[in-house]
Amino acid sequence: MPHRNSASLIDRLLDLPATWAVVGLSTNTERTAYRVAGRLKDDLGKRVIPIHPSAPVVFGEQGYASLADIPDGTRVDVVDCFVNSDLVGAVVDEAIAHKERLGIWALWLQLGVIDDAAAERATAAGFPVVMDTCPLIELRTRS
Repeated sequence: MPHRNSASLIDRLLDLPATWAVVGLSTNTERTAYRVAGRLKDDLGKRVIPIHPSAPVVFGEQGYASLADIPDGTRVDVVDCFVNSDLVGAVVDEAIAHKERLGIWALWLQLGVIDDAAAERATAAGFPVVMDTCPLIELRTRS
């Protein structure tokens, strides 16, 4: 069954102060992930933790190569996935594996990132999921 986004979940994710682990965030200012993460931080007051194979520091936050590398005691509320659809299933599985340790409670799959099977696994693991949309688009539709 195709995934359907919940408007109330989107509102909650955008409104609550939270820490977002942004998978695919690097120092490349030309990438959409950089622009969206910057707006999450600057406009919405989110803490943004970069997740990228090169583990860069972005917006003053130490990056990590994977969710597994985030130190114990670090809380991550939302995992925001800026990866290709064919790679997002592995990120979702990693989020499921580290849900309790990091306190992850929601997943956001960015615009164009679609994997219904991964969304079903996440939902079965207790995660609310937003898929195939961007927080900035959702902010604009609220205004």
